[in-house]
Amino acid sequence: MPRERAPALAGLPLGFAASRDAQEQLTTFVALLEKWRRVHNLVGRDTLDEVWDRHIADSAQLVELAPDARRWLDLGSGAGFPGLVIAILIRDRESARVDLVESNQKKCAFLREAVRATSAPAIVHAERIESVVKRWLAPIDAVTARALAPLSVLCGYVESLVARGAVAFFHKGRGFERELGEARQLWDIDLVQHAGRGEGSIVEIRRLIRREKGHA
Repeated sequence: MPRERAPALAGLPLGFAASRDAQEQLTTFVALLEKWRRVHNLVGRDTLDEVWDRHIADSAQLVELAPDARRWLDLGSGAGFPGLVIAILIRDRESARVDLVESNQKKCAFLREAVRATSAPAIVHAERIESVVKRWLAPIDAVTARALAPLSVLCGYVESLVARGAVAFFHKGRGFERELGEARQLWDIDLVQHAGRGEGSIVEIRRLIRREKGHA
């Protein structure tokens, strides 16, 4: 009989695969999230109610969209979505690493414990996004953010990274068309919008140029 797929991957195309070890570490991550929710109120109850069918599957979609990416930079990592999920799923890729950027100290403490418990190839940066991006020189393949900021602000964060070859992936919910219209006033953007979980979508950006004033 075929091996049953982990709940986190149930909504993904059948061609997507994760090792049994990765599936076990996703389960470890979810258990740790539940523990910290009870003690530290890290995330809301609604997040855990949807953690497998929405949050983890949503994060895992990025691994399928960038099947060759090894170095990732996740901005505003929060409780680990999507950065820590990505790190767990790409653990078998050579030289895989995800850098998690989060300024909230409580969330950083959780992320460090989750990295330790899952042995995920990830490093936590307890800093503001602007500071990390400003000094970032290492090559990266993909930069991500989920439920972090309006598209126009996200473009400012990743401008230099995309210019050096990184692909940006942003999770967006309802109202994205309005965000896109506002962002196009400031940015010349080439993007692809992928269907996400539920009513959400994933925006993929490979080219991003700041518009000169008066040329919107």
